[in-house]
Amino acid sequence: MTATPAARAAALLIKARAEKTPLAALPEDCRPTDEPSAYAAQAEHVALLAKHLGGRVIGYKIGATGEGARKLLKTDHPFYGRLLERLSFASPAAIPAAEARVKVVEAEFAFRIATTLQPRPAPFTRAEILAAIDAVLPAIELVDSRYTAWTEVGILSVIADQGSHGHWIFGPAVTDWRGFDLPTHAVRLEVNGESIRQGAGRNVMGDPVEAVLWLANTLRAAGIALEAGSLITSGTAIDIYPAKAGDRITADFGPIGTAALTLT
Repeated sequence: MTATPAARAAALLIKARAEKTPLAALPEDCRPTDEPSAYAAQAEHVALLAKHLGGRVIGYKIGATGEGARKLLKTDHPFYGRLLERLSFASPAAIPAAEARVKVVEAEFAFRIATTLQPRPAPFTRAEILAAIDAVLPAIELVDSRYTAWTEVGILSVIADQGSHGHWIFGPAVTDWRGFDLPTHAVRLEVNGESIRQGAGRNVMGDPVEAVLWLANTLRAAGIALEAGSLITSGTAIDIYPAKAGDRITADFGPIGTAALTLT
């Protein structure tokens, strides 16, 4: 049976990942032409990756939630990828630098969902999302790509490539988070003991909770449930940092906690 374009795209991306040989672009016969075909390729990619690595999908990453990332990727709205158990690590984490070719670091507010949000005709409200969230976590996303020039291939190809996701590092869950004003909450990135980036929750769609609301309604429209227990990392609250081997990186969220990564 002839493989679908989504399956062909996924196979090429998995091969590029496994062999550490990036693609200039997906061939035209399997390059996504719209968001449904991009997410179909992503789903195939994730299924193959989970089979190869073992483990399961534990949630979602959201990208392009800030103006800087949207400009970099030439898009006007967010996108999502999946978080995989075998690529997610409790802080402090040590990851071989050779495991990530791009090594872009982002400091992100992450959330844990306590209540399954089933698809329905009416959009979810912010109040419903707030009620569904039971914890906030400090997090680092280590961005990676299976393309030679990940910012030039177009947002649809980025979506197919798991949203340029590499690894995810998360700190302890904070369940008494509702007293924090997330839009004004400060975030600082330290590298090798030096503070090099500062940001705040407002850099994520004005409020990181808005990113979760966007994801829930995007999945709803696609007929996908946001399952209880899902972890969601909401997009970078700082300007991205191009890391290198040997870097000791800490994303400091103040009283919410820290996430720490060493690239060995």
